[in-house]
Amino acid sequence: MIDQKLKEAAALHAQGFNCAQAVGMPFAEELGMPKELAAKALEGFGAGMGSREQACGALSGAIFVAGLKNADGSSPATKKQTYDLAKVLGEAFEARCGAIPCKTIKAEKKTTCDECIECGVRLVCELLK
Repeated sequence: MIDQKLKEAAALHAQGFNCAQAVGMPFAEELGMPKELAAKALEGFGAGMGSREQACGALSGAIFVAGLKNADGSSPATKKQTYDLAKVLGEAFEARCGAIPCKTIKAEKKTTCDECIECGVRLVCELLK
């Protein structure tokens, strides 16, 4: 499964979708959301939250998937668990990519966007089984 998700994410990014979209869209349908809706929902998270170079879009996409996978949707009862998943994803992403802010990752050339996308997809597959 991971190889297919990685290929799809790479293809989406090559087509011009941003890092958040490239990570989130491959998981959308299996979590009950059409890919087109995921693309719309994730569009503003590219380039570190709307080109502000804040949190990397690849991490934002992974956290988006965590919410789709974990959240109840009808009440906030799952909020703490989803926050905990987001924290674990963030810590693992930072350990693997060297930073969380897009600006830092790019400035220090810690990893490429493609590597961040691969990391985001791998984290989703590993941590959200």
